[in-house]
Amino acid sequence: MMLGNGYASSPASRRRRGRPRGGGGSGYGFWQPQSLHQHQQQEISPVVPPCTEFDMAYFRAYSHIGVHEEMLKDRVRTETYRAAIMRYQHLISDKVVLDVGCGTGILAIFCAFAGARRVYAVDASEIAVQASEVVKENNLSDKVTVLLGRVEDVSIDEKVDVIVSEWMGYILLYESMLPSIIFARDKWLKPGGLILPSHASLYMAPVTHADRYRESIDFWRDVYGINMSAMLPLAKQCAFEEPCIETISGENVLTWPILVKEVDCYTVTIQELESVTAKFSFSSMLRAPLHGFAFWFDVVFNGPANYSFNHHLQPPLGSLVDQQTSSQSKKRIKSDEGIVLSTAPEDAPTHWQQTLLYLYDPIELQQDQKIEGSVTLSQSKENARFLNIHLEYSSGGRSFVKESVMR
Repeated sequence: MMLGNGYASSPASRRRRGRPRGGGGSGYGFWQPQSLHQHQQQEISPVVPPCTEFDMAYFRAYSHIGVHEEMLKDRVRTETYRAAIMRYQHLISDKVVLDVGCGTGILAIFCAFAGARRVYAVDASEIAVQASEVVKENNLSDKVTVLLGRVEDVSIDEKVDVIVSEWMGYILLYESMLPSIIFARDKWLKPGGLILPSHASLYMAPVTHADRYRESIDFWRDVYGINMSAMLPLAKQCAFEEPCIETISGENVLTWPILVKEVDCYTVTIQELESVTAKFSFSSMLRAPLHGFAFWFDVVFNGPANYSFNHHLQPPLGSLVDQQTSSQSKKRIKSDEGIVLSTAPEDAPTHWQQTLLYLYDPIELQQDQKIEGSVTLSQSKENARFLNIHLEYSSGGRSFVKESVMR
């Protein structure tokens, strides 16, 4: 399987996000997972989902060191997590922490450095074997217990005060790891416990990207003096059929973004993640071709108190908001209100980049021209870790539908 932009779809080359769901396993001195029967006897436990062949392939893919190297080298990601853990050191010190999808164990170790009494570091990939060795090499075996297996299957004999996880995938929900955080929250988190990150927001905006279209499509109009325009339909299909993971700048964005989905990790349910729909009505700020739509997300590291995060939002549709108010809505929340990890085009780049859904043919927009429609993100029935994208949009009296699958 290839991405629309030609990148291979293996986790190492595609930069797939959201690490394998963790838990207990056998061998290497790891804990054994509870049986399904034991889980069923605990009435307060959430339902344990089956482990499919797709899951097993997913876990195996995350044994590749290149995936973890890329995440660790993302300084924006890793240093933001470290800063957030230290920000909440007073809630972590002498407490029990659960790291879901621990990978190499770096977040678990950060929590140990913050004074955690015990950290359960859970991962269903064989990378947990190396994580256990990393823990030993740093003399933290008395604090950090590495568990190999799914978080849905592990045996932990105590409630936890904190859950930390780097669960976000491309377009936030790709790879469907958030349900594992919900499972862990409902099964082990103490009332009033801390979840890091606490909130997430997914955004969408129309974009123009002439260079990208020129490189992938216009190339075929003149190939060493030969007209290969007959290749254009195939070129558009191969380049733009699937979502593309790329880095764009704020200059590519044509309007204020809209909020597609806001997630409160303290209250979100698995059911509401199965399908997400958002309507949009954009007004182009520029006269430029519309080449597609970009998606990005922010996550906030905050406490369990009620919290609303919308610093990237455009004003409500139909409202009259002056330029100063609009400018204020773009500003970061104050430093004492939470730490933000953003993948927005105007912020420092991360390995998540942005997710682009390109149109087969651009639409020439005039300034202030409307772009209206809706987008639906839903779990694939083929594989819940895949993401179906259904886009309906209209502009200039023409309407279109685009279907795409993120595999």
